[in-house]
Amino acid sequence: MECRHFGTCGSCRNYEGGAALQLEAKRARISEAFAPFYGGTPEVFASPDSHYRARSEFRIWHVGDAIHYAMNHIDGQGVVLIEECPKVLEPIAAVMPKLLEALTARGMGGKLFGADFLSTSDGEIAVSLLYHRKLDAAWEAEAAAVAAELGIHLIGRSRKQKVVIGQDHVTETLQIGGRAYRFEQVENSFTQPNPRVNEQMVGWALKQFEGVGGDLLELYCGAGNFTIPFASRFQKVLATEISKSSIRAAQNNMALNKVENIAFVRMSAEEFVQALDGVRVFNRMEGIDLGSYALKTIFVDPPRSGMDEKSCDFAARFDHLLYISCNPETLLRDLEQLAATHEVEAMALFDQFPYTDHLEMGVKLRRRGV
Repeated sequence: MECRHFGTCGSCRNYEGGAALQLEAKRARISEAFAPFYGGTPEVFASPDSHYRARSEFRIWHVGDAIHYAMNHIDGQGVVLIEECPKVLEPIAAVMPKLLEALTARGMGGKLFGADFLSTSDGEIAVSLLYHRKLDAAWEAEAAAVAAELGIHLIGRSRKQKVVIGQDHVTETLQIGGRAYRFEQVENSFTQPNPRVNEQMVGWALKQFEGVGGDLLELYCGAGNFTIPFASRFQKVLATEISKSSIRAAQNNMALNKVENIAFVRMSAEEFVQALDGVRVFNRMEGIDLGSYALKTIFVDPPRSGMDEKSCDFAARFDHLLYISCNPETLLRDLEQLAATHEVEAMALFDQFPYTDHLEMGVKLRRRGV
């Protein structure tokens, strides 16, 4: 990838040697760190070299009457005005300059401080414009004209205000395990940023469940990115998530893909353990017969902080454990506890964020003696 802002923009921090050489260095580092738990060779899944990010957030910087995209400087001092960003999907890269021109022409730049882009692979785009002022009917009329001119959805956000022009989501299609899955992705909500690596990640995870059978429990399910493809491998799936908006999106995505064997429940991991052990009764579990589930397998995709000690103790009850991690450091910490009962059968590396030190991992564990 060639970018005129490399070395000053803080978004991409590594460039020497290119993405492939950097990925090899990541693989070597991870293999050494995880050697006490896995003696095999991790599978490695690379990202496209450029145009790989489906969502990106830019500051809006005012210079006189002109507005510019900006990112924090790599040294943390000030900002860099952005004229191009070759890591975003091509539809985003194409619309970025046009959007600035349209906003400027229609006088919509006043008090604008941010622009968040969300795109599908085939070019459906939602842009959230963030303001330090109330958005009135005049703004809405101009925004509708801009959205029609550029063929995008626009969402205006200010304090306690959200104005939607078109819709506040896009619908991405992912190819996983020989099947096309469709997912509604809502602006201002978490979605996997790299669709090509996401396809590889879910596909690898899906293969780990071949021949396992029974039912699946998933914690931290989000909008069902993993859950819905996983449903093809199990009789029933029970999935939990604390976010209301994510649960709504997951239920919409289940219907969108005509999947019927998943129960989504809005509760934290800690609350679910209490429900499963009969410690507390939750109205949110009404209609769900926990006793009818043959839960031998658990899937977790926790935040960067990983799982806490109690969550690891709970996960250790299951014969099969699949752990997707966005932070190898906390995964390594959690494996020190999980290795007391389970052994690692498979490991994979997913380069979601080329040109950075970040790396996502997948680990399949089986209970010893099973």
